[in-house]
This record gives sequence, C-alpha cells and structure tokens, in this order.
Amino acid sequence: MPLFIENRGVGRISSTAELFDRFPHLQESARTFRSKPLVDVDPKCLLYVQQREFAATTPSDSSVSVIGSDDATTCHLVVLRHTGSGAVCLAHCDGSSTWSEVPLLVKAVSSLSNACKEGRFELHLVGGFNDETKTSHKLSHSILAAFQKQKEDIHLETCCVTELNDIIVDGTHRPIVYGLGVNVKTGDVFPSSFSHKGPAEQLRSARTFTGGKMADVYDSKRGLVTIGPCKWSPNLDIAFWLSQNDDTILKYLSTSPMAEPPHFVQHMKSTIQFLLEHPSSDNLFPGGQPQFYHRTNLGDWERADPS
Repeated sequence: MPLFIENRGVGRISSTAELFDRFPHLQESARTFRSKPLVDVDPKCLLYVQQREFAATTPSDSSVSVIGSDDATTCHLVVLRHTGSGAVCLAHCDGSSTWSEVPLLVKAVSSLSNACKEGRFELHLVGGFNDETKTSHKLSHSILAAFQKQKEDIHLETCCVTELNDIIVDGTHRPIVYGLGVNVKTGDVFPSSFSHKGPAEQLRSARTFTGGKMADVYDSKRGLVTIGPCKWSPNLDIAFWLSQNDDTILKYLSTSPMAEPPHFVQHMKSTIQFLLEHPSSDNLFPGGQPQFYHRTNLGDWERADPS
C-alpha cells in the first residue's frame, strides 16, 4: 500500500522537494517540531539506540519509558508506532541497507500489536540536512520509498528531514535537530540529546564501525538489552587513526565533517581503541552468546547472566 499523508495516498515521489510541494503542511509541522526545546530525559528510564540499531517495546514495559537516539547528521531517526497497541520502534538509519531495514521495523511493531484490531501505523522521520554530497536527500527518499512498498498502510505524521532540518551556521549547513526521543507510554516524539549512550557503548560502536548490519538491541518481553554476538577480525592498521589530528579524522571518518557534534572525534578514537584492545570479538561473547543487560532497582543497566 502507498504511504499516506492526511489520509491521502502519497504515490510515487522523485524527491523530498516534490513531497513538500505537494504537502505544504509538512513544512509547517517540521518548523513546529524543530522549534521545540530539547527534552532532558532521565537516563534511568531511557533505552538508547545507536547508529544502525533499532529497539521496539510497548507501553506496559516497566524498564523503559523513553527510547532515544542522537548524533544524527546525514543519518535519519525513524519512529514507527501503532496507535492501537501503543507498540513503538525507534531506529537510527544510515543508509547502509534501507530496503532490508524498513521491513524489520514494521515487523517489530506488528509483532507487538498482533492482538490489537484497532489503530494504525504512524511514522515520524527526523534527520539529515542540506549536505554537499546530497547523502541526506538520498536517504530521505529511500526511506520514504521503502515504507511505500510495505503491505501495511503507513501514515506519515512528522517529516523533519533534510532541507526542513537545515540551518546555516557561520556559512556551513548543519542539522537543526540531531536527536529525538519517543515516550513509550504516550507516543509523544520530541527533540532531545543524551549524555548516557549505554549500556556497552564502545562495544556497540565497534559493531557498527566494523560493518555490522542493522540490529534489534532489545528484548521487550524480558526487559533485556541484547548485544551481539558480533564478529570482527584483527585490524592493527586502524591504529593509524589514533596518531592523526582531529581534522583528518573528521575528513575521512565522517559523512559530514563540518556538521558533526563536538564529541565525534573522541568517540571515534575510543571506538578504535576498543577494537585494538579486543582484536577478536570472540572473547566478548563466551560460548557465542549475546551480552545481556537488565535494569537494576537503581535504574542503571547491569550485565545479566545469559541464562
């Protein structure tokens, strides 16, 4: 079925510019969204999603009240929610395999909504900007096209992407909104940034850095963050980057060097350092089992026994 906007089928589109011309109210709703103040989320109720990850849950989840992600420049943050069940999924998409990733998100929400006869799927897209290589434009278009191919009716509610998420600062294009959260209980979607990006922040970053595919990182039935098992091979050549200056790291390890948040370089260095300290991933996953993390009574994520 096609994507729907205000209950009208979108049909085929060739660009985001065409979409915004045909549905001008999207421009106003994007302006409203990006003007909202950043919401400060208590890390004790947060489930953080890193690049090339997604997580889905329901309002009955006692461990998670907000799913969030940030540090998106050309990347897009995708929220899909079923209004009947309240089941919601958030993904951080970088364009690595959009056509195979979007069905995973639809399936995740559908599987948590099976018992619900009423309601509809609502989609919120945020991210990208007017970058020089048009990476954001291509990703916006491919995500929209992929959702159009799903058999479920998908209703686009928020579309604060690419040219509608762009600002010029000191002559340089940047995103206005880098991150968002979704309230699992209410479905409210809001701009946010996060200082806590765990659990297992470096391990998860290493998985993405070494080419890991989009991964579901949460078992909502058991309230467990689930990481891996991941596979990578020793690569001592990456030590080269630790001797380079910040500008060189930005230039070669980012899709948008002038728009990255201030902590990007340090994040890349710590990820590379982690890979050098763990040249093989095998020892991180004894018996080939994932790492599990559960929420403690104090609200922190703690490593859990695999059994």
